[in-house]
Formats: sequence, structure tokens, C-alpha cells
Amino acid sequence: MEFLGFTLMGGNSPAWIDVPERSKSAFMELKRRKVHRYVIFKIDDSTEEVVVEKTGAPGESYDDFTASLPVDDCRYAVYDLDFVSDDNCRKSKIFFISWSPDDCRIRAKTIYAVSRNQFRHELDGVHFEIQATDPDDMDLEVLRVRANRT
Repeated sequence: MEFLGFTLMGGNSPAWIDVPERSKSAFMELKRRKVHRYVIFKIDDSTEEVVVEKTGAPGESYDDFTASLPVDDCRYAVYDLDFVSDDNCRKSKIFFISWSPDDCRIRAKTIYAVSRNQFRHELDGVHFEIQATDPDDMDLEVLRVRANRT
């Protein structure tokens, strides 16, 4: 069965996309080894897979991360936020960001929305999830406030 050109895979629950091991590995490198500050994923239309589009080095800033997101297309991303908590402790929290800008094609928004939960559940260890349609939705201060609530 097809949905917007993507094949509905078999099994007990529908899988709209495939998540290859190399995409999961990039997340694990961010989570366990702190090799990346962020990982940006995209859905490859030809292979129907979530692939790594870009990784950010540990020293890259949040501005570097946000500048890497397209202004007119959807993406998934994980960002490892290092911060000092309100009680003055150094902490790190991983954010899953579903980026779907207003100027994006409807087809892309639909595919990313339908696939989001499946992909998100492949990433064990995410602390927070943000759905952003505008840069203000994922402003660095928004992340800091969410991270400090724990």
C-alpha cells in the first residue's frame, strides 16, 4: 500500500520509513561519546529512509545548528544541550526537534508528521521533544527553560 508515494510496510504497526543502522549510530555517537553537538536527519525520497544530512562538531554553537536547517524543507534533528542548571550544576539534555517550517511543501510536512513518532522512538535517550514551525519555537532560551524544569 502507498501513502503519498511512500510504501506502507508490513508488520503489526505501520512503518512509513526505514531507519538504517548508520542513522541510529550517529545518534548514539552524540549520546554516548559526545562526538557530535547535533545531528540533522532528512527523509530520502528515493530510498524512503531517514538519513544523516549533517553532524555538528562538539564545539559548534546553537547558531551553527539552526543555520544548518533549511528554511523551506522539513528535517528531524537531535541537539545535545550543555547548560548550568538553576541549582548551579553542569548538565546535558538531548532534544529531539521536528522542524517543519511554514514555507515547506504540504507533502513534506505530511510525510515528516506521519513518520515522526516512529523515528523518535528509535532514538532511546532523548529527554525532550520540540515541534517547531518557526525559529522562535526552538529559540535557545526555550530549550534552556525546558531543560531547567527537570
